[in-house]
Amino acid sequence: MAESQNIEYKESWRDEYLKWVCGFANAYGGRIYIGVRDDGTVVGVSDSKRLLEDIPNKIRDTMGIVADVDLQERDGKKYIEIHVSPSSYPVSYHGEYHYRSGSTKQQLTGIALSEFIMRKTGARWEDVTVDNITVDDLDGESFKIFRREALRSKRMTRAELDIPNAELLSKLHLMVDGKLKRSAVLLFYDDPAVVQNGSHVQIGKFGPGGVLEYQDILEGSLLTTADKVIDLIYLKYLKAKVSFEHDRRTETYPFAREAIREAVYNAIAHNCYMFGVPIQIRIEDEAMIISNRCILPEGWTVDTLMEPHDSVPYNPDIANVFYRAGYIERWGRGIETICDACRELGTELPVYELRGNGLRVRFTALQSALVEQGKEPMPQSDKQDGALDDALARKILEVLTEDPRISQISLSEKLSLARRSVQRKMDELKNVGRIERIGGKRYGYWKIHR
Repeated sequence: MAESQNIEYKESWRDEYLKWVCGFANAYGGRIYIGVRDDGTVVGVSDSKRLLEDIPNKIRDTMGIVADVDLQERDGKKYIEIHVSPSSYPVSYHGEYHYRSGSTKQQLTGIALSEFIMRKTGARWEDVTVDNITVDDLDGESFKIFRREALRSKRMTRAELDIPNAELLSKLHLMVDGKLKRSAVLLFYDDPAVVQNGSHVQIGKFGPGGVLEYQDILEGSLLTTADKVIDLIYLKYLKAKVSFEHDRRTETYPFAREAIREAVYNAIAHNCYMFGVPIQIRIEDEAMIISNRCILPEGWTVDTLMEPHDSVPYNPDIANVFYRAGYIERWGRGIETICDACRELGTELPVYELRGNGLRVRFTALQSALVEQGKEPMPQSDKQDGALDDALARKILEVLTEDPRISQISLSEKLSLARRSVQRKMDELKNVGRIERIGGKRYGYWKIHR
């Protein structure tokens, strides 16, 4: 029998092999055979009586666990079998945490160690409470967004939402003993970096040769970011191919909006914020790549994601808020939704790739929807509100140039935006003299002033 996840062979005993015992206890358990070569050939041990006494005592004294140590015999040669059961709590050897992975032993450090300890103890990073931020410090706009979207998605009733913020947070399991969890701060605080640097979304447009042409960094709460990020991508970073059929104007984007929406929201909801690495959205002419830090459930691979699977969110509390707001699904159907949207558009299915703790999903652009991008750089903005406002204003002016008689209702439908958002921006454009309404609602048109 060859070495495997649960089998390890050693020709003779050394005390350093206690680390292997620690690794098996922290993983799925296993057996260590002393007096056996790597190929499974028994060479025997000469001091079996001493080992039968020393090994159990050393395991108990150094790690506080009990392992079965038995004497075996084959072809007249005696060897030792150490049977290690999996531990329900973290086991350390002189302060070191080891873990059996495949046929190798790994020492856990840094984030991998933190994740392991939290998983073993049943605690989660998002559950840790924060001392220096209270409910009154949270962002009012974030609460408005959540209540609006939760009501619109019909996943919460008006009666459930029309309660004080503290009561709402408690109902969403975002508070413990009157203190906010990290998850509450990420979701509702305007500067989530106070609990973890890198808790933001970064969008970049890359040209030939991988040159960064322009970018935006969305650093607000997860809810304000979710409310703006998709509109920002489609208004500022992408152009639609315009066609006409029976005088009806149709816009086709190179990436399925519903697929990108689902992928981005999944990245935000399931990101491992403990790494301190921002969610990155890389946009090229031919592809869009969305990446986030990820720790998959035990035994899961990228292939698991592409098959029907249970919903096992890494951040259950954050995922629950995103579900209530209608941003994500609860039954593990997110990737199925993404693939369906890509098929409907007629583009290739996305490709998922796991690199270490980084999960990347790559979308290929629909070739027939590609249009030549402008050469001038896009305006920069350090604030997500400014970036979105600039992009929305440009898009409105583009549509009004093509169709000056368009109504606000039709305009909002073309832009896939709420009518109130379009109306508010058009009022601003009128106030600064960029557009003017000539004539009445029925027969009038929009005049653009340069």
